[in-house]
Amino acid sequence: MQPLKKKIGELEKEIEQAKKALKFSDLEQKLAELDDQLNQPEIWNNPDYAQELTKQASSLRQTVEPWQTLTVQVGDMVELMELGDDDLLPEFQAQVAAIEKSFDRHKTDLLFSGEYDNRSAIMRISAGVGGLDAQDFAAMLERMYLRWAEKSGMKVDTLECSTNDDAGIKTVVLEISGSFAYGKLRSENGVHRLVRLSPFNADNLRQTSFALVEVLPKIDAPDEISIDPNDLRIDVYRSGGKGGQGVNTTDSAVRVTHEPTGITVAIQNERSQIQNKETALKILRSKLLAMKLEQHAETLSDLRAGESANWGSQIRNYVLHPYTLVKDTRTKHENRNAQGVLDGDIDEFITAYLEQNTNSKNI
Repeated sequence: MQPLKKKIGELEKEIEQAKKALKFSDLEQKLAELDDQLNQPEIWNNPDYAQELTKQASSLRQTVEPWQTLTVQVGDMVELMELGDDDLLPEFQAQVAAIEKSFDRHKTDLLFSGEYDNRSAIMRISAGVGGLDAQDFAAMLERMYLRWAEKSGMKVDTLECSTNDDAGIKTVVLEISGSFAYGKLRSENGVHRLVRLSPFNADNLRQTSFALVEVLPKIDAPDEISIDPNDLRIDVYRSGGKGGQGVNTTDSAVRVTHEPTGITVAIQNERSQIQNKETALKILRSKLLAMKLEQHAETLSDLRAGESANWGSQIRNYVLHPYTLVKDTRTKHENRNAQGVLDGDIDEFITAYLEQNTNSKNI
């Protein structure tokens, strides 16, 4: 019993040290404040704002509650073992092992140190070189991230999607909400490369195709990134469609260009021009914030055009022929179960990236 008491005592200290590193009391206080706001009936007079607060509270709750549970569990175990009943030793050992496993799973929270890591993520997947294969690859990546989000308890909203009539997608924009969504998914920012036997080639030849994944932190309030209206060019045009009764006959699609940086965002998912404009501006603010973080710029005027995620930053290879292997070019982490990775098992790649970044900061 004594060795087990020592182990649970050490585990209790480790959990408290982890909570201190996470500034856990601040997180609990912020969650309590959000819950208090959401309990006020008048807040629902503005449904959009209330829903935004609900998303924030849900994301924060996914971080806070597991640590609260760990604290209670380890405290209960300390008290039970003080009773000194050796007949319960096997049960105590099983419970301590379960607590250790849960602690190990949540220790990755300590790897998130960025200011925006606990934000929702805006993810844009674009097909690159490779024709139909590239568009199919973009759809494969979308499925991979949707599967990962489902397994991770994340919520996904599709903000924009441009499909191909034959196969795949040209581009898709997703908003992914959950605990440390941006902190986890920023590891996916860059060019992804697929090598396989093409299902679209009559000779079944090996084909290499590319897709660009951009990951941006979601801006919760517009004043976080203040944009001079004079720097924007806003164009409206008719949304694309397949014809028939559902065809869009109004100029509701919106293209917003930030002229100093050349960043362009086009949205046509909604029938309302106002809604498309709001979504485009939300994504534009996130893109500008991502550029500020990448370039270590103090203000928007310090940003240099053309220096965001681009087609020159290849990060991961997915090889399905003549062998199967997924390998990250930055961390060198690899997994030979390529199908498992494409089914959403990407946590090991995320963790390898976070650990590498953490270690490089500590050198």
